[in-house]
Amino acid sequence: MNAVPDKPNRIDQLDALEAESIFIIREVAAECKNVALLFSGGKDSAVLLKLAEKAFYPTPMPLTLLHIDTGHNYPEALLFRDQRARESGARLVVRAVEDSIAQGRVQMASEDASRNAAQSVTLVDAIEELGFDALLGGARRDEEKARAKERVFSHRDAFGQWNPKAQRPEPWTLYNARLKPGENVRVFPISNWTEIDIWHYIAREGLELPRLYYSHMREVVRKGHQLVPVTHLTPPKPGDEIETIPVRYRTVGDMSCTCPVESLAATPDEIIAETLATSISERGATRMDDATDEASMELRKREGYF
Repeated sequence: MNAVPDKPNRIDQLDALEAESIFIIREVAAECKNVALLFSGGKDSAVLLKLAEKAFYPTPMPLTLLHIDTGHNYPEALLFRDQRARESGARLVVRAVEDSIAQGRVQMASEDASRNAAQSVTLVDAIEELGFDALLGGARRDEEKARAKERVFSHRDAFGQWNPKAQRPEPWTLYNARLKPGENVRVFPISNWTEIDIWHYIAREGLELPRLYYSHMREVVRKGHQLVPVTHLTPPKPGDEIETIPVRYRTVGDMSCTCPVESLAATPDEIIAETLATSISERGATRMDDATDEASMELRKREGYF
């Protein structure tokens, strides 16, 4: 009788995911002329940057780090962004939504309104200005319905727009990076990773992250199932009850739209155990703007959002 092979363990799965991601990153570098890695300082982009470093080690990474700064970022994330950019040796380019507003390219309803959707204009302008034909990003299919629809190599037209009904096939992991002038591809090397995979990899590799991702004390106001942080952009309203409780962020975006979750988890292993026990999705628990419109992400992506 043939022996029954052992079930693959978590380390084997991480090795397979890592190898797939590194293959994709190298394919982009081979097929495209001017590649940027979108780096915000968040956990997914931190994993992606580590994978890119591994992909080209011991030579320098042949890509630019690009961050579209909304002006509403958490300071801890920006400090980490700058630190990791220095450590990587890659050039960091920052383009600000604030500048797009000042130029009249973007109009906001109010100063404290979420600027997530407004990033699309600044991003498309940056691609044209800097001549990028490919952008690597840390989006994952398990995050949200629109992300689950997207290919690994996601074609964008000369206006930066995505057409979900006209995506290129990717049989046998054959990726099509052919472009006409002005077009680009958004590439997602960690598409097949899950939130749990990300945290297992962070634990295995000993990756540093902004302290926001681990349990800390913060003032919040309960709004339904969400904990709205008390910040200068999200001040408490009359009648709101402010609590100071232990929380952590599952995803880090704008202060104006990102909520923490109540948590005592202070290590990657504790976060893994806590995440396995929850039934609420990563973005569903933490993004105020996503909660208002199920189709919001797909609409943004059609307009140029990453």
